[in-house]
Amino acid sequence: MISSVLVANRGEIACRVFRTCRELGLATVAVYSDADADARHVREADAAVRLPGAAPADTYLRGDLLIAAARAAGVDAVHPGYGFLSENAEFARAVRDAGLVWIGPPPEAVEAMASKTRAKRIMADAGVPLLAPVAPEAVTAADLPVLIKAAVGGGGRGMRVVRDLAALPGELASARAEAAAAFGDGEVFVEPYVVGGRHVEVQVLADAHGTVWTLGTRDCSLQRRHQKVVEEAPAPGLPDALVRALCGAAEAAVRAIGYVNAGTVEFLVAADGRPYFLEMNTRLQVEHPVTEAVYGVDLVALQLRIAEGAVLGGAPVAAGHAVEARLYAEDPGRGWAPQAGVVHRLAVGAEVSWGRRRGLRGGGPVLRLDSGYEDGDRVGVHYDPLLAKVVAWAPCREEAVRVLARALECARLHGPATNRDLLVRTLRHPEFVGGRMDTGFFDAHLAEVAAPPDGARLAALAAAVADAQGRHPFGAWRNVPSQPQVKTYRCAATSAEHTIRYHLTRRGLEVEGFSGVRVLDACRERVVLEIAGVRRVFEVAVYGAGAVYVDTSHAGSFVLAPLSRFPDPTVRSEPGSLLAPMPGTVVRLADGVAAGRSVRAGQPLLWLEAMKMEHRVVAPASGTLTALHAAPGRQVEVGELLAVVTETEEKTS
Repeated sequence: MISSVLVANRGEIACRVFRTCRELGLATVAVYSDADADARHVREADAAVRLPGAAPADTYLRGDLLIAAARAAGVDAVHPGYGFLSENAEFARAVRDAGLVWIGPPPEAVEAMASKTRAKRIMADAGVPLLAPVAPEAVTAADLPVLIKAAVGGGGRGMRVVRDLAALPGELASARAEAAAAFGDGEVFVEPYVVGGRHVEVQVLADAHGTVWTLGTRDCSLQRRHQKVVEEAPAPGLPDALVRALCGAAEAAVRAIGYVNAGTVEFLVAADGRPYFLEMNTRLQVEHPVTEAVYGVDLVALQLRIAEGAVLGGAPVAAGHAVEARLYAEDPGRGWAPQAGVVHRLAVGAEVSWGRRRGLRGGGPVLRLDSGYEDGDRVGVHYDPLLAKVVAWAPCREEAVRVLARALECARLHGPATNRDLLVRTLRHPEFVGGRMDTGFFDAHLAEVAAPPDGARLAALAAAVADAQGRHPFGAWRNVPSQPQVKTYRCAATSAEHTIRYHLTRRGLEVEGFSGVRVLDACRERVVLEIAGVRRVFEVAVYGAGAVYVDTSHAGSFVLAPLSRFPDPTVRSEPGSLLAPMPGTVVRLADGVAAGRSVRAGQPLLWLEAMKMEHRVVAPASGTLTALHAAPGRQVEVGELLAVVTETEEKTS
């Protein structure tokens, strides 16, 4: 029997595993990098062991340090979570060799699925349908579009969609470089890219006694940069025959490699309904909560029991529908750029354990929040920018989607920019509501769902009124006519500036330029406006001298930056300056890029790695690269000068 568990991971998944361990009476041990010394997962564990350094390669990817930490803490077992070394057969083997229980599949099964090319051969022999790879040198225009994929690893790293044959050599080189940097293996392969396909997966669970559960389907089609954003269970709209085929293929995959513990078999379902094997994830998935919600189980608890040698018994029965949205610290409107900074407030419903609250499944909706952050924590630059996973369960899909959208809309998210507005609009988009989404959803609809909410001018009014109340409480009016008070705010989502002018009078605070708007009540944290006869509440929060956060229940939330009436004239950048869009590390320069070379607008110059993703930085204009301040390995902060491009003057006749 296991009595104590070390989670060889961080953040949300470490907190998730600790929660189940506490419910089962198990002691918990965390590991942490220097960047995570004050992280939530460290605070929630019974004990913690430091991994010196900050970069993943020096900390969470060091199997020897993780095993040494387990020995030092005297634990019985190691849970790998997801990401990092969770699908590393050598690490799994080393854990077992150290006399510890590995809460995951056998190393041999991990090894069999570690290479996607080898996995495809095994699945072909097992009769599992799949897309045949295409030799890169044999790709023709008739084969397009094609997808380049890294042979090992995941998370969208080393993946490229190629629609132009001339671009194939460059994209192959780029994918190989990214895969080598991310996984230590630059092998890639090419396969047909299925346009309009759906990403559907099957949750599997197998014990060491021959029992295999296939816990239905999940749809994970909504992705950005090949990383999932919204997932749900069961996958909507699939014919029963297709569901049976997918579950049968998943079970065949499990038995073909002698798999034990939790895993996921992923498929691509083409528009014509034909399924193709993609890969098998030999670990717990990020989106596992939707399956837990529908089946009323705790997958982490089942992982622990299987690791102890338990028999699974009869499979549970599905009920209702669950949808999960991944809340990221990122800006979808600016190329999904990750964000860093202090999380002043993170409030999205209540945290619920599906296992403990299973009785609620027969009633109304249930909301769940899985997060590795609490108020006051900091989102750093070294790791994935996932803030939280928000999950809603309800008796039917329509209700689950509606509850989740509303919970996100009313959430209080103060700190780094997030994808919250995109999630709300996505969940309410007709294509999603109708269950007609595919992997190209964001390519087709990004402009719609990433658009900022309307109402920033009224939010600026609320911010100005709250500020006035803080400095001049109602009643502190002047009897002598005077110039209006002026406050200007810049909306973070649109960069638009809103100037508010108001007077403090005998009748209270009066504002200019807002016909049909009256201030009914106000304090520093709350402003009540009557707008065209309708009473609306605006909650206002300010942290130090920074941004102003205005939350509403009717028009979304807004982040406003107060502007000085006398801006600093020295704050400017030279024309053609290319500034770092985010904090990160320069991982490589494009071939041939050097000071003095000619460049064209949109040409890739370098790649920044931030929060487990690579971000391409391109030339802002055509001209000459007159200065280059970036070199591989250099750490940069947001706004730091990377290069200067002097534009080419157009000749006039």
